[in-house]
Amino acid sequence: MNRLEPEHIIPYFGVMDRFRELSTFVTVADCAGFNAAARQLGISPPSVTRLIGGLEERLGARLFTRTTRRLALTEAGTRFLEDARRLLDDLEAAEAAAAGLHQAPRGVLRITAPVLFGEMHVAPILRDFLDLHPEVSASALFLDRVVDLIDEGMDIAIRIADLPDSGLTAIRLGSVRRVLVAAPAYVARHGTPATPDDLAGHALISTSALDGPGTWRFGAQQVRIAPRLRVTSIRAVLDAAAAGWGIARPLSYQVADDLAAGRLVELLPGADSREIPVHIVHAEGRAAAARTRAFIDFTVPRLRMQAAWSGASGRTQASR
Repeated sequence: MNRLEPEHIIPYFGVMDRFRELSTFVTVADCAGFNAAARQLGISPPSVTRLIGGLEERLGARLFTRTTRRLALTEAGTRFLEDARRLLDDLEAAEAAAAGLHQAPRGVLRITAPVLFGEMHVAPILRDFLDLHPEVSASALFLDRVVDLIDEGMDIAIRIADLPDSGLTAIRLGSVRRVLVAAPAYVARHGTPATPDDLAGHALISTSALDGPGTWRFGAQQVRIAPRLRVTSIRAVLDAAAAGWGIARPLSYQVADDLAAGRLVELLPGADSREIPVHIVHAEGRAAAARTRAFIDFTVPRLRMQAAWSGASGRTQASR
């Protein structure tokens, strides 16, 4: 075995100390306290303080604000946290590969999806996946905005949109469409619009999460709208429509159950037949961790089989 010479030992242990600092920093952030982090790491609180102090000195930035009652990340600490997580994940994956354990999923899987799609379809699959892989834990971020995988430390995202060119690997799951809906009680009171232009005489419910500023698109036609109710929550839009308050225009998967149960009816069917692709995407340019590959392999066939969420011409489209 080759013996490490002194000039090699110092850089080697310098690198390892940096990873120890990063691991301590992430644990302190997760535990929101130095003492709790020390207990989890099995070291003394002064050692934790020393490691964080050394990291802050080397970076030239404060990572935490400390008072007698609470500990909080600074703005610099918040930005640095996701970078630190990625570096530690990369080290974990490299060590697992070198040890021949890369095929065993482990670690934290971070996934993001739109709110309702995440609640309705991703969360149940995620629970089943975790049941099969006891060494994996998960952090799910359900938001109705595009989450940058790299900047926000995500492994996987569900995208419901046409994808721009990017350095991401995308697998198509199917497609959805926009549907105009109202409760039967609303239609009984106010009638059914015959054309998109007739919407001007109706109470419209809109959400900034889906709708453009002041317009709804039907094929090539852009219709100016003046919503009486505009909210940021898609759930609130659906509740208002089901209560007979007005007409909404959600995505087909969001109202598939309501349409099937008759709580809502579709208006102007065929006025907008555009299909919006649904993809699962993950970062490209490095070997995906075993947990990421395993979750994709587990999830793709299940979502492709669940045609009920699509509502796009009654089918899903499965292709890479």
